[in-house]
Amino acid sequence: MRAIACKSLPSGVLVACLTVSGCESPPVETIQTGYRGTGMVQVDNQEASIAKRAANQPPAAIPPIPGDETATAASAYQNVQLLGDLSTGEFNRLMIAITNWVSPQEGCTYCHSAENFADDSKYTKTVSRRMLEMTRHINSGWKPHVAETGVTCFTCHRGQPVPANVWFRDAGPAHAKAYSGNKAGQNAPAFKVGLSSLPNDPFTFYFDMADEIRVASAQALPGGNPHDIMQTEKTYGLMMHLSRSLGVNCTFCHNSQSFSSWSQSTPQRVTAWHGIRMVRDLNANFLTPMTETFPRNRLGPLGDAPKLNCATCHQGAHRPLYGASMLKDYPVLGSSAMSAQGPTAP
Repeated sequence: MRAIACKSLPSGVLVACLTVSGCESPPVETIQTGYRGTGMVQVDNQEASIAKRAANQPPAAIPPIPGDETATAASAYQNVQLLGDLSTGEFNRLMIAITNWVSPQEGCTYCHSAENFADDSKYTKTVSRRMLEMTRHINSGWKPHVAETGVTCFTCHRGQPVPANVWFRDAGPAHAKAYSGNKAGQNAPAFKVGLSSLPNDPFTFYFDMADEIRVASAQALPGGNPHDIMQTEKTYGLMMHLSRSLGVNCTFCHNSQSFSSWSQSTPQRVTAWHGIRMVRDLNANFLTPMTETFPRNRLGPLGDAPKLNCATCHQGAHRPLYGASMLKDYPVLGSSAMSAQGPTAP
């Protein structure tokens, strides 16, 4: 939204001025992504795109560090539980890169004790080990979503110890204890659902649990039908999050003739299907189990660990970093013993 100076204008012009001030500022382009007549277009605000692309630039790769290529990190240093098979030069290069990606202000001592780098007393070191395992798991086990582009620590952290887009379980707004006072999370506009009146916690339902995502019921009559309008509204709340996280609209994945039809959807819908299940996997198997590892000040108001959603990686771009692959410069982050592929999409 762009503010427009409207002082000293005639009253009629003032009304028009205030009316257009709530619209997107030009230039705006539409890009056709589907058949003509289906409304499958993406709206591109060029001014916003320039800012998003500037915020999604990957850092330059750290150049190779000279060293003894025959000496491994496990033999040269103490307590190297991961990456011990790397040469000392490649190990130090990766540690410098991770420091720049995650804690450029704090430096090595964000995870390590300055007196003894082998010491494990800092919780951040324990968490970072598990996050390295998670990164490898994503790159080797979720190729249907990340393909060969992959992810690194920078994909989420962007130079911050805590990624900008993590979430916690939400107790919701206070309400009367009687049944009539419970709004079921609605009519309390939240940024994560586009400031709409939709249920304002789509993350718990779909990224922490595995509620069925659907808008239309598969049967007409209510008898034995588990799907209701509340489920539809929760699904729309999730879609608002997806749209904002990727900087796209509904037709990036769906054909507006039939939102539920897979045969009329774009290939991106399959990629998104895998992405939702990947987020559930990471939250359930990597982040939530570390609840006891985090100090109290790093937990949410209900005592849960920080968790991922789509915005954690994408940060407004339809592909994180607009598809730039950092994994090719740090291939060791792409291998994992946990290499089973994700589930098969419909």
